Amino acid sequence: MRLTDARWLLEPRLIAFVMALLLVVLNACTSKPPSRQDDLCAIFSEKSRWYKHASAAQKNWGMPIPVGMAFIYKESSFEADARPERDKLLWVIPWTRPSSAYGYAQATNDAWQDYRKATGRRFVERDDMRDALDFIGWYNHRSHKRLGIAKNDAYSLYLAYYVGPTGYSRGVWRNKPEVQNYARRVADRAYRYQAQLGRCEKQFKRSFLFF
Repeated sequence: MRLTDARWLLEPRLIAFVMALLLVVLNACTSKPPSRQDDLCAIFSEKSRWYKHASAAQKNWGMPIPVGMAFIYKESSFEADARPERDKLLWVIPWTRPSSAYGYAQATNDAWQDYRKATGRRFVERDDMRDALDFIGWYNHRSHKRLGIAKNDAYSLYLAYYVGPTGYSRGVWRNKPEVQNYARRVADRAYRYQAQLGRCEKQFKRSFLFF
């Protein structure tokens, strides 16, 4: 093949197309939920960078890794683009969504803007695990400062996360048994994740330090 015959390989539009295709494929692979969501060791084995992101949120905000990951499981089941289901018009026609919650942490538009403003982080995305965990760490740190909730108290932290700091201080969750049930499930999962992480964290720490 002559050099002139291979010039089409250097066509900028072709290169851009190939790069875009590779990014789509890579994003699809990295955003796919882990296959074994009940085992934190298996999650971090499958999604190696998630341990790094969870560790960063722990360093930044003092949020225990199992707490952050239990929040993510409850909010989105590790679906990057999770949203609330649409309401139904006349019980059949898909209508508007009940809130603007989106992403791994199901952060609303207003809460996400508060987070960006408070942290000065501009280029953050709700469908990015690193940013979602940092958001939860920031939110729980705020609940700790305003409401005096311990950072390892997953039950109370989730109540504040769900009803907001004002709703928590007013005790509106006391009349919401379903919200209390959500918080118990988060606390139970955080406890299980903590026990699992204790058996395998050394290997992830070694890998993290090596890279």
